[in-house]
Amino acid sequence: MLRLPRQLVCDPAARRILRALRARGHIAYLVGGCVRDQLLGRLPKDWDIATSASPDEVEALFPHTLGVGKAFGVILVIEGKRPFEVATFRGESEYSDGRHPDRVHFCDPEEDARRRDFTINALFYDPETECVLDFVGGVADIEAGRLRTVGVPDERFAEDRLRLLRAVRFAARTGFALEADTAAAIRRLAAQATSVAVERQAEELGRMLAEGSARAAFGLLEETGLLEHVLPEVALFRGVEQPPQFHPEGDVWQHTLLMLGHLDETIRRSLDAVGETPFAKDGLLYFPARADRLALAWATLLHDLGKPATIAYEDRIRFNNHDRVGARLATRLLRRLRQSNHLVESVHELVARHMRFPVLPEMREAKRRRFLQEPLFPLHLELHRLDCLGSHGQLDVYEYALPAWEEELRRPPVVRPPLSGHDLMALGYPAGPRLGKMLDALRDAALEGEATTPEEARAWILRTFPPAAGEN
Repeated sequence: MLRLPRQLVCDPAARRILRALRARGHIAYLVGGCVRDQLLGRLPKDWDIATSASPDEVEALFPHTLGVGKAFGVILVIEGKRPFEVATFRGESEYSDGRHPDRVHFCDPEEDARRRDFTINALFYDPETECVLDFVGGVADIEAGRLRTVGVPDERFAEDRLRLLRAVRFAARTGFALEADTAAAIRRLAAQATSVAVERQAEELGRMLAEGSARAAFGLLEETGLLEHVLPEVALFRGVEQPPQFHPEGDVWQHTLLMLGHLDETIRRSLDAVGETPFAKDGLLYFPARADRLALAWATLLHDLGKPATIAYEDRIRFNNHDRVGARLATRLLRRLRQSNHLVESVHELVARHMRFPVLPEMREAKRRRFLQEPLFPLHLELHRLDCLGSHGQLDVYEYALPAWEEELRRPPVVRPPLSGHDLMALGYPAGPRLGKMLDALRDAALEGEATTPEEARAWILRTFPPAAGEN
């Protein structure tokens, strides 16, 4: 046991569960991320518990439980309307499927620690004695800033090949260096990451992108050789030249890494934002909803996906239609990873239209206002800002567009034209395709302030679309 120089905290609801287990004679500790994060000076998001109580005993002790992982000794205990993972100390046999152990058996805390993935995740904390139980050197690794597997790296990665990606994510998230043997094993086994279910790969990649450490994570994916296996389309960015007058930073890969670094700043400031919709403060955008952050993150990574396929050496290096080509490729990539329709469609739209911003100030008012009113506009705008920061650094269009968007939010939306098709027919215009064009033009006129009331709209229609002979 290690007595800490300062006391760690324990969530009150988790403490109630611990005390209930101990009152029945069971051993019970906090375990894993909630211990690791506190030793790193961070507030935990989850409070997991490990215990000597069997799953049946846990279910019998607490009135509200879910046996979602009972076969592996895991019960969710609902306390104060929140779920807490309560896992029985367990040892494991071989992992013949590269994901699940063939058999588990219940054991003591030390054997449980030695079957876990990384030493920094294999720590127990006893809030009653204020002691950390460290059987695998996890505290020393935290102090050294080192990510190391528990035991032999090849064995840990063979048990669950997703750990190859998890190693990168934890190293990036903590800022730790991969221990030499662990890093060597990842390079040696990188191709095996593709044997993991694509949904699990996507979950890890999404967390790398949208937790505030994407720049470090994708740098490590490239260094360890994982990138070319799990995201071969992105690996093609390396060595793709760009016109230096617009991209002094270098090739498409360097541009993407720079953007990911600026994305990290956006993600970190947004994590504690309150609300459901994007908002601006002090000239910067915030995205409280995780779905928005995830869409922005994937779009940042994939916005130039079309460049390797469209590079042309003309008067200068050009990437003709790379936005549209990239949108199709991004859709294909995210479909392969079996992502939600909402995410796929959002990223497609962001990638397909990311070249629109340079002409935003020159747009007709109606077209500009329609763009400003789109639900994805804040994501478009932030992607544009990241694109600029990752290249030439010029933010004049962003500085024009942000207040324009804020002003548009304060204006009453023009949802439909002031007149309907029936109104136009009442004026004498015949039914047909022309009515649709007239209504589109009328909506633009309303956006530009020329025809905001039915009376103004009638006068505008008669003036702009004079009735033909026989009409009216």
